[in-house]
Amino acid sequence: MWKDFKEFAMRGNVMDLAIAVVIGGAFGKIVTSLVENIITPLIGVLTGGIDFNDNFIWKVGDAKVQFGAFIQSIIDFLIIAFAIFMALRLLSKLNRKKEEVVAEKPVTVIDTKEELLKEIRDLLKKEQA
Repeated sequence: MWKDFKEFAMRGNVMDLAIAVVIGGAFGKIVTSLVENIITPLIGVLTGGIDFNDNFIWKVGDAKVQFGAFIQSIIDFLIIAFAIFMALRLLSKLNRKKEEVVAEKPVTVIDTKEELLKEIRDLLKKEQA
């Protein structure tokens, strides 16, 4: 059982997925910081000093419904989704270029008999001329 699990875990796809999850988590933190510390305050400046976290809260008793935090999460999602879209688009373009290069390189192999016959033909043409 341990051997089967080790083979499964060491496959390229599982390792790639694990690396992607770690990098994705770090990227998510960076984007969240970007939205909370730069984009949302800039939007606040453009809208006359409105703070999403403080002004978009609906209070009922002790309960709070924080619309501003939800808006920040939507902005986070849009930025992350766009970045992933652009990365996948770039990777697909690179893969297409590799396929085109491979498609252009097929070399026709001439049989040695055919090559000798062509040489004989060319020599005969020279003698006749």
